Amino acid sequence: MLEPSAWERFLAAARQAAQQPTPLEISGRLTRLAGLVLEAQGIRTPVGSQCIIDPNPDPLAPPSATESSVLAEVVGFSGDRAFLMPASEVMGLAAGARVRPLPPYRPRPRLGDAPQPIVPNDRGVLRLPLGDGLLGRVVDAHGHPLDHGGPLHGVQVQPLERPPINAMNRAPVRQPLDTGVRAINALLTVGRGQRLGLFAGSGVGKSILLGMMARYTQADVIVVGLIGERGREVKEFIEDILGPRDRERAVVVAAPADAPPLVRLQGAHYATAIAERFRDDGRHVLLLMDSLTRYAMAQREIALAIGEPPATKGYPPSAFARLPQLVERSGNGPEGGGSITAFYTVLSEGDDQQDPVADAARAILDGHIVLSRALAESGIYPAIDIEASASRVMHNVVDETHWALARRFRQLYSRYQKSRDLIQLGAYVPGSDAETDLAIQLQPAMQELLMQDMRECATLDASVQRLAEVLQPATARSGRDAKGGRA
Repeated sequence: MLEPSAWERFLAAARQAAQQPTPLEISGRLTRLAGLVLEAQGIRTPVGSQCIIDPNPDPLAPPSATESSVLAEVVGFSGDRAFLMPASEVMGLAAGARVRPLPPYRPRPRLGDAPQPIVPNDRGVLRLPLGDGLLGRVVDAHGHPLDHGGPLHGVQVQPLERPPINAMNRAPVRQPLDTGVRAINALLTVGRGQRLGLFAGSGVGKSILLGMMARYTQADVIVVGLIGERGREVKEFIEDILGPRDRERAVVVAAPADAPPLVRLQGAHYATAIAERFRDDGRHVLLLMDSLTRYAMAQREIALAIGEPPATKGYPPSAFARLPQLVERSGNGPEGGGSITAFYTVLSEGDDQQDPVADAARAILDGHIVLSRALAESGIYPAIDIEASASRVMHNVVDETHWALARRFRQLYSRYQKSRDLIQLGAYVPGSDAETDLAIQLQPAMQELLMQDMRECATLDASVQRLAEVLQPATARSGRDAKGGRA
């Protein structure tokens, strides 16, 4: 016997749904297909709305989505023409194909549910599954499983775009995060909720470094977004780099290079939305996105296709405008809540650090880790260029002793690098400069600290201790100089 209150809530929800006027379905016609852009007439939908394109031009045919239907998103308009970007292959489409905007999302009332208001501006907004049911799964940019593990369970369909957090409501970055990488822990300490860029060319070990951080970082949930990369790397990253143990706490969103540009954009936003959902639940999330450059390239393809003029090296202004919109969604939540610590890989074309995407990313991120091709060719892995890398929040998350050791290491390491050519040629005379002599003496130990096997985990405390051991001769010498000065 059901309680009357449950019946009353069910009847109220059903009564409200019945009172909502059901609008007539408005459909348009496909008039032009040029490159990546579809043009349609007869529809008036806002930018960002989702549409279904039915290849059957018969006006008497029932408007139902079939396997040959194409999902597209409105990305612009000009007069009565709407510009759409497809999210799948457009094979089979012809002039006159029916274009139907997706209706607003209306959850069906269930027994015991309270009446749910219908959002007037929710027409055609893309909704994807979010929740704990994604843990251990591999999905595409639309939430469809790719791992042959069956349908998703324990998820809720929610909007892809989420409102940003007020900057004054965010908790500051004050707590260090152990990444398991000695060079990062000791010299580029990461704070929980920080957003860093991993700047590298092709083939210098960025995927290996991402895998090390995925395995060893202290996080409740790992969200990996493989955006615009080779499809071969998806399975290799999951099986070889991530491993079966860490996969149980990870979610992988794959939008490979052969996916349409709209799908690549949605893949990046979907991975961020998944991380935001776990952060809202109070968990600490590690977001690894590979790569931010492919995201910008996807936006460039869409913008150029609809007629936006290029600005810097072929990139239109909208490509640089969307970067902070994506990056600012990560970070700390309100005080006492969850966090998203994000690593975004940035591809440097020809190892050029002044690449426009790399330069724009460096300005909006909280730090940058640069991988050097010269170090990789010398067999030093991870090939982190300490001189070119920086963590902007390190001074807020470490104590004074650790901060002083890191600065001293950088000074000696830079002194050796500046004199390396003279040393290798034998032109440097020992005793000419005391700092250079000390840098030469400590160079093997410093290089050993920077090197680490991919199967080795170096905790934060062990990394700081090792840093102090390496600089012990320099510390002892500073103490002797201080005593001599006082004498």
